Formats: sequence, C-alpha cells, structure tokens
Amino acid sequence: MTDASATPAQPSRSRSLHQTDANTKRRNAKEGRFKALGLGAIGLGLVFLVILMFSIISNGAGAFQQTFLQVPVYLDPAKLDKNGNRDPAEIAKVSTFGYAPLLQQGLLQAITDKGISTDLAKASELKNLISASAPNVVRQQVIANPDLIGQTVTFEVLASSRVDGYLKGRVKRDQIALDKNISVAQLDLTDALVKEGMAVKKFNWDFITGSDASESRAEQAGIGTSMIGSFFMMLVVLFLSLPIGVAASIYLEEFAPQNKFTDLIEVNISNLAAVPSIVFGILGLALFIQFGGGTLGISGLKASAPLVGGLVLTLMTLPTIIISTRAALKAVPPSIRDAALGVGASKMQSIFHHVLPLAMPGILTGTILGLAQALGETAPLLLIGMIGYIATNPPDGLISGFVDPNSAMPAQIYEWAKRADPAYYERAWGGIIILLIFLLSMNIIAILLRRKFERRW
Repeated sequence: MTDASATPAQPSRSRSLHQTDANTKRRNAKEGRFKALGLGAIGLGLVFLVILMFSIISNGAGAFQQTFLQVPVYLDPAKLDKNGNRDPAEIAKVSTFGYAPLLQQGLLQAITDKGISTDLAKASELKNLISASAPNVVRQQVIANPDLIGQTVTFEVLASSRVDGYLKGRVKRDQIALDKNISVAQLDLTDALVKEGMAVKKFNWDFITGSDASESRAEQAGIGTSMIGSFFMMLVVLFLSLPIGVAASIYLEEFAPQNKFTDLIEVNISNLAAVPSIVFGILGLALFIQFGGGTLGISGLKASAPLVGGLVLTLMTLPTIIISTRAALKAVPPSIRDAALGVGASKMQSIFHHVLPLAMPGILTGTILGLAQALGETAPLLLIGMIGYIATNPPDGLISGFVDPNSAMPAQIYEWAKRADPAYYERAWGGIIILLIFLLSMNIIAILLRRKFERRW
C-alpha cells in the first residue's frame, strides 16, 4: 500500500465585481468615444441649422417691411378732367403719365412747406424717390372717386426700391457713384423726410397678398398670386395622388398575386421614387403640353397652367404615397385580417373595415409629406414654363385658377433670385420664409393626424 501524496489545491484568484478590468475599460472607452461622436454630430447639425435659419431670417425679414411716402397731391382739374364732367370714363383716359408730375410737384411743395433744405429744386428731380407704381395708385383712387379732383389729397404711396433699400441698409452711400437710379442728394432728402415723418416703414401686407411686378417696380412685388397658384396645384395633386396611390397600394399589398409582373411593378415604383424631379418636368412638357395641349388640343393643358403643374407633381408624388401606404398596410398585424375573416367578413370587408382604418395614420402622414415635397419642387415647374410668365393678377374664378397661366411659390422665388434689382433678392429670401412656414405647418399637421388616428394593439 503506497501513500499517494495529495497535491495541495491552488487557491483560486478571486476578482472583485467592484473593480473594472482592462477589457471593460477599453469597451467603456469605445462607447464613450462613440457617444461623443454622436453628440458632436448632433451639435454640428444644430449649428448649421441655426446658421441657416439666421441667414434666411436676416436676409428675408426686410421683405415684410416697406417704406411709404406721405405725399399731398393737388389733383388739378385742368389735367385730370378738362371738361369738368366728373365722368369716370373720361377721367380714365388720363394715363399714369399724367399723374406722375402731380405726385412729384406735390412732394416738392410739401418739402418747401416744411422748410426742408435740399439741393433738388425741380419736381422732376424727385422722380427717383417715388415708386413707379405710385401714379397708378393715385389714378385708381381718382377714378373710383372723381369728387377728389380739385382737392389736395394726401396719398400714401410706395417709395422707390433704392430709397427703401437705403433705409434698410441694403443701399450704401459709397456704392451709388455709378447708380443712375439714386443720388447722394436724394439720399440726403430721404433722411430729412424720415425726420419729418413723411417717409415711414410699415408692415408690408402687399408682399403677402400682392402679385409679381416688372423689373422697374421691385418694391411692389408680392407673392400672393403665386401662393394661389401653388394652392390650385396642391388641390390637383391631392385629389389625384391620394385616391390613385391608396388604391394602387391596396391592390399590390392585399390582392395582387406574387409573380414576376407584380415584382416588376414594385421595382419600377421604387425606382420612380428615386428619379430626379426634372425628369418628371420633361415628361410633363412632352405628355401634357406638347401632346395633350398641342396634338390633342385640350385647352386647359398649356404652359404655366396650375393644372399642368399639378399633373406633373402628381406623377412625382405617386411613388412616395404608394410606398408609404404599403408600409402602413404591412404594419397592421395579420391577426386583424384573420380575425375579420374568421367571423365571416369578406376579403374586401376585412380590408376596408379593419385594416385600412388602422393604417390610416401612416397613409395620411405619407400623403402630407408627399404634398410637402411637391410644394417645394422647382425643377418640374421650370420645364413647364412657370418662370416665363409674370403673374400680375390673381385668377378670376375657380376654373381660371386651374387653367389660366400662373406661377408657384418655388418658381416665383427662383425668378426673383435671378433678377438684377437687390430688392428682388430680398423678396426671394422673404418668399423662402413663407414657403418654410407652409412646409412646417404641413409637417405639424402630419404629426397631429398620426397622433389622432393612431391605435395601439
């Protein structure tokens, strides 16, 4: 019998849970670096967002204010109503060229009466202070009320874009040496008119409600008419893309057989969602204007018409709506369909009574976001001629709103941005502010609708 010597057991090396080993330290360091990168990316994005918003607001806020002149004008009967009949038809024969000297003379007389010292001794030298639209404003009021003739009436008219730019800091004294539209003496007079209260800056409602103007009347331009054009285009997009897109989505998701043909359709829908918007503009130009309006002779399909713009944007928006609607239908659990079919409902009833209401939040969200995307598109509108038409008047009625030439907000902003007068550049930024307000409102509506109709299961 041999005695086997027992090997003493090695003491186990115990490790405290409160001590962090090297591997854990390295892992925590990686997680910390990743978190710091994420926070840095978010912070950098917020910085760029603040810079963008500051640039938009600082450059566009001036468009919502405009300089007005208080000008007392003697409405000389010898020039406005030679026969003394006070007949609006005869008074209307006097063009704006007959009212411009009266405005200039009235401003000169007011300067003299207030004792303002100036080197400008002639009434014609005050022409550059007054907007080219001012004579028409006076003319329209006189035609509407012929009894004003023979009286001295104080009119509030727009100042010229150079005077307005000077008071907003856009026009500098050291930059007008070669400017034929304003002089140093006229700027000195502008400062005096401000002190006397004859030149004041007010909120410019006409920018929101008005129409576009010619190159010589930048101070009169507004975005209101193009807003109406965008509204009619969005009506076309809404009433075409929503039913067509939802119907196509329901068929592809619930009824269509799984074969190569439906696979081809699905691939094409996904590809169309990634096609550049200008391609849809070329398609709309060829299909709706050249073929529909030209070859077929359909009167409503013509360049710059909101109907054509709406049809083009509908083609562009349909893939987005179909994809979002199919995703919303897929999100509904199959048990909802099985339960409806189990109690005797038909396939159609299970979809329209149970699946579709549950998918409605996603459908509405996708539709509104698609409309918001279409509202901000510019390239398709350029191809169908919405920048070649200056919309100076709103449409006369519902039908004319769809078929008469008009502009849209993105096209109007693009048109202003490429004009020479700096006042139009300011209005382009102001138009961007209004467009962003519309887009933000549509996104807020999408969020509210999702929360209102959302159901949890």
